[in-house]
Amino acid sequence: MDPKLFGADDLTVRIMDLSGANGSDPVEEVRGFLTIEHANAFARRYVRDSLERCRAPGLDAKAVLDAWFAFGEDAEVVGAAENGWVSGSELKGFAETPVRDSEERNWRMLDPRRDEESEDAA
Repeated sequence: MDPKLFGADDLTVRIMDLSGANGSDPVEEVRGFLTIEHANAFARRYVRDSLERCRAPGLDAKAVLDAWFAFGEDAEVVGAAENGWVSGSELKGFAETPVRDSEERNWRMLDPRRDEESEDAA
C-alpha cells in the first residue's frame, strides 16, 4: 500500500482518556506515522497495553472491560478513513485473553516521537 495514496503525512493517532477527565478532547495526538500500518499497529498496541493495565487478578472479561471503560485509554487512527484500526473490533478478544507476548503491548517501539527524541539527543 502506497503511504502517499492515503496521506501518511495526515495520519494521527488520538489518545482519549475514558475516565472523562479530559472531557471529549483527546489527551494526546501522535503524528509522524510513516504508513497506515504503522499508525494502526501503534494504536492497537496502545489500547492493548491500556486494557492490560486495567486487568487485575480474578477479573473476568466483563470486569476487565468495565475497568477499561472507567479508567483506560482508547486510541483512534485519524486520516485513514475506513482503513484505520478501531478498538471495538478487538476489545472483547483482548479482555477474554490476557496478553502472552509482551511485544503485543509495546507501543513505545512504534512511537514516531521516539525518532524525534533520538535526533534531539544526537
